[in-house]
Amino acid sequence: MLITEILAVLSIAAATGLRLALPLLLIGVLSGPSLWSQVPLLAAIPPRIMVGCLVSWSLAELVLSKKQRVRRLFQSIELLLSPVVGAIAAITIVRTLKASDQWPLLVGSTLIAGVLGGVLALLIQFVQLGWLYRFNSPPLWVICGQDFLCVCLVLFAFDAPQQGGLVALLLLWLTLRTSALWRQWYLAQSDPHSPPRPPPV
Repeated sequence: MLITEILAVLSIAAATGLRLALPLLLIGVLSGPSLWSQVPLLAAIPPRIMVGCLVSWSLAELVLSKKQRVRRLFQSIELLLSPVVGAIAAITIVRTLKASDQWPLLVGSTLIAGVLGGVLALLIQFVQLGWLYRFNSPPLWVICGQDFLCVCLVLFAFDAPQQGGLVALLLLWLTLRTSALWRQWYLAQSDPHSPPRPPPV
């Protein structure tokens, strides 16, 4: 059970790395009548206000992310918020699946899940911002694919954590691989004896 809960945390954290408001909105929908009662911080906000804020932010993610002028500013704000949202979502999935009962040897299992979720969400958001500066405006199909993958990861976290965790691990590998390629390119560009090379795709 421990591995299953960790994979669920990775899945929901990867979803918040792709989008912020959409995973939180889906968590409320999938939680049934309780809505965000298991979500830290958000549980204290009235549900109507919470729905309005998350729907507005989700629409902003869908609309503003397709406009190049405001996309960089919007993505930078999301980069700063991603560790908090990733931690909130990870703690929520632990509480929802009652994973803390399965971790008797770990003190503060929700804290561990929150740190793990926040770090993964930050890494994926950071690479997304790097891709934005690399290509200026990604194709529309890439943006729509991110939205679709985000929804799938949230659903996987609740119903199929093994599959969602594997997808999250693949995203983590791609993130680390991309970061390593960019670092190698930067070091090669700073070497005066090295011929100039185009940035890695």
